[in-house]
Amino acid sequence: MQESSRAASDRAKFDAYADDYVAVHQASISVTGEQPEYFAEYKLRCIERLVGSGFDSPVLDYGCGVGMVTKQLCTRFSVVHGFDPSAQSLVAARERAPKAKLHAKVEDVPDRHFGLVIMSGVLHHIDPAERESVLRVAVEKLQGDGRLVVFEHNPLNPLTRRAVAMCPFDDDAILLWPWQARRLLREARLHQVRLRFIVFLPRALAALRWLEPRLGFVPLGAQIMVVGRKGP
Repeated sequence: MQESSRAASDRAKFDAYADDYVAVHQASISVTGEQPEYFAEYKLRCIERLVGSGFDSPVLDYGCGVGMVTKQLCTRFSVVHGFDPSAQSLVAARERAPKAKLHAKVEDVPDRHFGLVIMSGVLHHIDPAERESVLRVAVEKLQGDGRLVVFEHNPLNPLTRRAVAMCPFDDDAILLWPWQARRLLREARLHQVRLRFIVFLPRALAALRWLEPRLGFVPLGAQIMVVGRKGP
């Protein structure tokens, strides 16, 4: 697949920010009172609830960046791969998640191999005209009944919009409305597509976070989680 000018620009940008990614991210989310690791752990908890305790098929972190989510996946799954075109980001990911097998080229990622593919904060960096084709590439990496999990910012949440506006490496972000993300998975020929809203309460209200798994229908979560299953 030929790299678009926007993709090349993003790759260069994330190469430049790789060493400072965590600090820059932390500054943009300071209103939450949490560290970036909290959000990576949160996503792992969401994935664990999705797949259950018996699942241990290979997992791919597609667009893994500096490996924040990859590191968490390695604590739960036996075989974890990561893909990202940013060479400098992969250097950081290798330090953070040494157990993961990392790829700089998507064609080096095996097809029809993974029971689960995760795309965390990837699509808002991709030109809207190219999102469906990128999703189709990710779907090709799934086993016959594997699932794709997409995490994205929720533009319905005003604090999310503020955090994105404050984040230098999100300067070109084009956020997806929740219904757009759901439609994209359906257009990528995934089945049983489900949308949930996630990440509701700041650290100041952490005592109430046990309620969050029950709030998936409330459209004010800071992020969304969209899941689709590959079928015949």
